[in-house]
Order: sequence, then structure tokens, then C-alpha cells
Amino acid sequence: MQNPEAFPMRSLFDLVRRHADDRSDRSGFAPTPCRGLGAVRVLYPGELQVTVQKPLIAICLQGRKRVTMGTNSFDYGAGEALVITADVPTISQILEASPAAPYYALALELDAALLRTLTTEADLPPVDTAPICIEPADADVMDAALRLMRLMDRPAALPVLGEALLREMHYWLLTGHHGAAIRSLGGTDTHAHRIARAVALIRQDYANTLRIGDLAAVAGMSESSFHQHFRAITTLSPLQFQKQLRLIEARRLMLMDSQGIAHAAHRVGYESVPQFTRDYARLFGSPPGRDMREARLSA
Repeated sequence: MQNPEAFPMRSLFDLVRRHADDRSDRSGFAPTPCRGLGAVRVLYPGELQVTVQKPLIAICLQGRKRVTMGTNSFDYGAGEALVITADVPTISQILEASPAAPYYALALELDAALLRTLTTEADLPPVDTAPICIEPADADVMDAALRLMRLMDRPAALPVLGEALLREMHYWLLTGHHGAAIRSLGGTDTHAHRIARAVALIRQDYANTLRIGDLAAVAGMSESSFHQHFRAITTLSPLQFQKQLRLIEARRLMLMDSQGIAHAAHRVGYESVPQFTRDYARLFGSPPGRDMREARLSA
């Protein structure tokens, strides 16, 4: 007898594949009209992609991917879901994909305000957990996602039913396999929630000198406690976190805005271009000049 959980996954795969094949951009992302929801299609194993990831869940439907945060790496494949519950710099790479069997995934940005409402309504205790985890995709989550994707062919129904299905999907996430991790986003006084306030400040002011006392005050912690919990949640120190933000933004400026190396380095807060070049090569695997040539050649 076939596993009944295979049916929603197979149907979800068919809908995601059709949507992604029709609408994916050069990066492989295919947005939907539904808030925060998108499909992903990648045809080949790829280079490392470094970004600051917003809280999300990504359900892999075909292929395999690796995500690295700090010193920890996570591989996941078809039938598994990646959950990220903090704004953290990540390095990702598609491991398995081909034109005959592309990598397909469905990604949903998590709505922290909605999670807080549901956590209160369902009286779920908030917890502090690691910001990245891999678990089997929950059948209830996939069923809600399946019904949401079906609305892509019924645009008149999406404004009426879409928000209710998003709410349902968030509820099943809170109570399913990923519940413990996602509840950290729903809590109002967890360490993760406090560190998130400091992370927002770093992201807003990453090009300027960090004052740990200011960050600790925003988080409502002593400096020693702030350092401890910041590293536990992000696996990085505040200064390392800021450095990765600067380098990621500098790469965007050079690649998307065609800015020169020295100009990009100064824009993100570096005073020394040689130091910027060394830090850049450590994060991205090659110095900025070579990386830009290879990225443009690949594009």
C-alpha cells in the first residue's frame, strides 16, 4: 500500500514544477501572487550563493541542496524542509540538479507577526532553538501548500482564500515537525526575539562602527549575555556578522550596480581595500576582481 503522504507531495511537485517552468527568472526564482510564497527551479549544480536569509521554510521537492551557516552545514533533499528562523548570513549551493531533473523547491517567508498571534491563540510555549534545522516535510503543511498553489490557476479566489491558507500553513508549521524552531519566532521575550532586534540594527547600520553596548541595550541584555546568545543563535560574533553583511552588500554593488572594487569597499565601511580583498576572498573563495569576471561570464 502506498504512503498517503506521497500524494500531496507528488501533486505539490507537479504544481510547483509547472509554475517554476513558466515563470522562473534568471536566478531560478518564480514569485507567486501570494505574499511571501515562491517556487524555485535550478537546472545545474551551482556556485556558492552567499546572502542574508530572512526567516523562511523551503520544501525541497526534487534535487538536493546544502546550506551553511557559520561552521554548520545542512544538506536536504526531496521530502525534506529547511527552516531558517533568524536573519542570518548563509552560504548555499545546489548539489543535485540537471536539465532532465531540475532542483525544485517551494519557499515561504515566515510571517513573524502572524506566528506571534497564532502562538498566543494556541497557547504554545515559546522556546529557544538553533536558527536552522532540517526535518521531514510535514503532511499538513504540504496539504495547505498544495491548496495554496492550486489557487494560482484561480486568481479570483486568491484574495478571498489566500490569507486563510497562509494562516493555516503557519499554524501547521508551529504544531508540526518544525514547531519548536518556528515557535522561537512567535515568542515575544525569547532570546531569539531579542537577538533579532539587534540583528535588525546591524542590518540597518552595517557600514558604521558597531557599539556592542548599543546592541546589547536593544536586546535588553548585558554585554556578556548578549555575546553568548548572539553567537548561540547566529554561530557568529556581532563583528563577524557585520563583516559578512558588508561583503555580501559589496558583492551586490559590484555585480548589480557595476561599481568598482575600491568604491564598493568604501561604501560598505572598509577603509582598507587590501583588507577588503582578503576578507572577500575568504568568504567567496576568490578575490573580487576574479569573482566578478567569473560571475559575469557565467551570466
